[in-house]
Amino acid sequence: MHSALSRKRTMSPTVSVIVTVFNESASLPGLLDSLALQTRLPDEIVIVDGGSRDDTLEILERYAARGELPLRVHSRPGANISQGRNAAIDAAQGSLIAVTDAGVRLSPNWLEELVCPLVEDPDVHIVSGFFAPAPQTPFEVAMGATVLPTLSEVDPATFLPSSRSVAFRKTAWEAVGGYPEWLDYCEDLLLDLELRCRYGPFAFAPRALVYFRPRSDIRSFFSQYCRYARGDGKADLWRKRHTVRYSTYCFAVPALLLMAWLHSAWWLLGFLIGGALYTAGPYRRLATMMRGLRTSERLYAIAMVPCIRVIGDVAKMIGYPVGWVWRLRHLKEIPR
Repeated sequence: MHSALSRKRTMSPTVSVIVTVFNESASLPGLLDSLALQTRLPDEIVIVDGGSRDDTLEILERYAARGELPLRVHSRPGANISQGRNAAIDAAQGSLIAVTDAGVRLSPNWLEELVCPLVEDPDVHIVSGFFAPAPQTPFEVAMGATVLPTLSEVDPATFLPSSRSVAFRKTAWEAVGGYPEWLDYCEDLLLDLELRCRYGPFAFAPRALVYFRPRSDIRSFFSQYCRYARGDGKADLWRKRHTVRYSTYCFAVPALLLMAWLHSAWWLLGFLIGGALYTAGPYRRLATMMRGLRTSERLYAIAMVPCIRVIGDVAKMIGYPVGWVWRLRHLKEIPR
């Protein structure tokens, strides 16, 4: 067993994969199995559980007992995701930290591709991996096409990676103070911004892919985007984007309706033009994702794209001011 691990690891530097989990019994085996199949095995895997009430801890203990993975598990009930990640990184012995999430499946060369720039160039401090949807239903196909960019749409110089797929030097994490523990959502973006401010553009490893299922229903999607936008408000992120969204729905849409009512129904063409522009990207992605779907499923996915767009916008408009109210109330407590 140990000889197999040795064949797939480099001698140095030490690489630690860290993950936080909470009630992930359904998805955890997929992540752990994909870690075991890496072309470059991690020197250690540190997982922090935030107080799961399902079988998550039992699954982790079972995998640790097998000895197939260098797995260490820490239990931190009540820890939010930032606290859990910081605890895992603090406990990690590696000088290079690779971060991913429960609920994903890693491509076999994920870790090798992700840490390669760090190993080869001492001036590289952060590496962005990438992600791809793994939909299982027509709704998830529409969701993935609507909310996730493709590789061709990404500018590596400005791309801010999700902590589903990112690696950095532990010294860089220490230099910026780690993940912001006062923030429960969008914490990875705030860390990205701090790291980019200090170290400049990140290296990009587009083949360091993680696959994950998009949200499978409207309710969970709405809740997710409310929380994301609340995190934006708390962290004071993307003011211009949110301002444009409020301006569109609160002023441009009512203005078009008023002009159509007072003057001519031709003003309603504004909705068609605006809608076509707003959904052009999702429909372009959808065209490449519908292979294997029946005709009725394709029509359903096509119809869901504008619905997902609008519902996501409404969720963001509800969540953002909630985050801002929290920020105003806790301004003195937020680290500068």
